[in-house]
Amino acid sequence: MTQNSNITKELEQKVKRFIRLTLKDISVELGDEFDRNFEREAFFNEKWARRKFNDDESRGLLAGKGTLRQTIRDEAYVTDHDSVIFSSSAPYSAIHNEGGTITVTRKMKKYFWYRYLLIMGSKRSRPDKPKFTEKLQRKKSGELRDNQRNRELTEEARFCKIMALKKVGSKIIIPKRQFIGMHPEVERIIREIVDANRQKIF
Repeated sequence: MTQNSNITKELEQKVKRFIRLTLKDISVELGDEFDRNFEREAFFNEKWARRKFNDDESRGLLAGKGTLRQTIRDEAYVTDHDSVIFSSSAPYSAIHNEGGTITVTRKMKKYFWYRYLLIMGSKRSRPDKPKFTEKLQRKKSGELRDNQRNRELTEEARFCKIMALKKVGSKIIIPKRQFIGMHPEVERIIREIVDANRQKIF
């Protein structure tokens, strides 16, 4: 084996190591930053739109039970097209991230009526939907308990009733509240990682 061959092989190994390390670092660093967007309630420095009605600032935007935030995943692919891909398994993630318009259907109205009646305690939860079991907590006297969960459920019930009363075919505008994507801050982070790893390996 010639000296040039040894140099070429060593360089190839360094390149592969550089790619693996860089993709891993980008995955970790950007994953943390995208997660922090939920705490910032902003896409880095771009603040999310507040709620149009009954905006209680003590309640986080896109918070709820934290499902959307928890579904964000990232994978580093070392292939011919080396990349890091961030995604969410939540079916409503795209419309929150990009904004858009939803057309009200009869099925939607039926769903929101079901949620409203369930929260108010006027309907039993279905065994095939165990996650929809929460309802307003009451004292033995029947009076509503004064706690944070009841306040949140009361607001949710109000929202569900408003949605259930909307006309079929009417439009609901979902504001863009981006949490994943390209941004000058993302580009800066990537550049810093690339430069640091280049100096470390080469």
